[in-house]
Amino acid sequence: MAIVEHLLVDTFGAFVGKHSERLFVSKGKETLAQAPLLHLKDVTVASTGVSISADAIKECCERGIPIFFTDSGEHFASLYSPGLVGTVITRRAQFAAYHDGRGSQVALRIAAAKINNQVATLKYVAKSRKETQPELYQTLHEAALEALGFSDRLKSLADQNLADLRNSLMAFEANAATQYWGALRAVVPDEYGWEKRITRGATDPVNSLLNYGYGILRNRVEQAITNAGMDSYAGFIHADRPGKHSLTFDMMEEFRSVAVDRLVVGLVNRRYSVPMSAQGQLQDNVRKDFSDKVNEHLTATVRYDGGRFAIQYIIQNQARRLAAYLRGETDAYQPYKAEW
Repeated sequence: MAIVEHLLVDTFGAFVGKHSERLFVSKGKETLAQAPLLHLKDVTVASTGVSISADAIKECCERGIPIFFTDSGEHFASLYSPGLVGTVITRRAQFAAYHDGRGSQVALRIAAAKINNQVATLKYVAKSRKETQPELYQTLHEAALEALGFSDRLKSLADQNLADLRNSLMAFEANAATQYWGALRAVVPDEYGWEKRITRGATDPVNSLLNYGYGILRNRVEQAITNAGMDSYAGFIHADRPGKHSLTFDMMEEFRSVAVDRLVVGLVNRRYSVPMSAQGQLQDNVRKDFSDKVNEHLTATVRYDGGRFAIQYIIQNQARRLAAYLRGETDAYQPYKAEW
């Protein structure tokens, strides 16, 4: 039986059950997938009309395997073992940090890292075009310099409290993102019809791939935050709202460009086929194939702390670093900064 680390269930009417030491996915009398529990890291239910047995839920909870529920790439629920969300000391420190200045420092450092990693991605995309497409190379580097300027401007907010600096911080981020996405649009082949970055409600192939990839990344980051003993709802950059995993969205900012954007740009430049449904959504076979590609990309190694480590390891380690800083075990939170 094949090793399955990330089980994706995206067939309407499917049933997820447990038999012996594995989960199985079936529809009617047909078995769609099987996943040995020994190797399984998470389950994602990505379709309506899917049912899951109490035995399967119990087994996943006892083994620390989270179950994520999404619809059209939008996450709406997670299932964890109660033991994974019961760390009190870290959470008390996390809540206190919102008011004592540490939250401001975390927000500014994550925002700066996000912009710096976008800049690194622009340079990463540009480096192979220096000789073959010098004008595009220049465009990418100019956009990188413009975006980097907004990272420098974040330093002017260092003495403000979190409530006061948030709007300015988000504005600097948005301005840097305008430079970033505008430059990346120039490297995407015209056949994809990509005009601008759209989040919710996107119906074009490129934005749909980005949004779906961010959905997968979101699950990995939430799992890392939970494993580190923090509350995914209590963030610093993103405002608190009922049901919003603000800290998850905060930490995702460090990884979006490396974990998803570089993959999507690489795929479309190799003319990756992205057929869309009549409703403007990724077709089932594309979601499955792209999900596999994202999960494989997350196992790719990049430079980090003087060595090379898998992106998914770095995500977990950064969550532990943030938790350690919030508990007062380190002097500062050092976010992930990508190289190109």
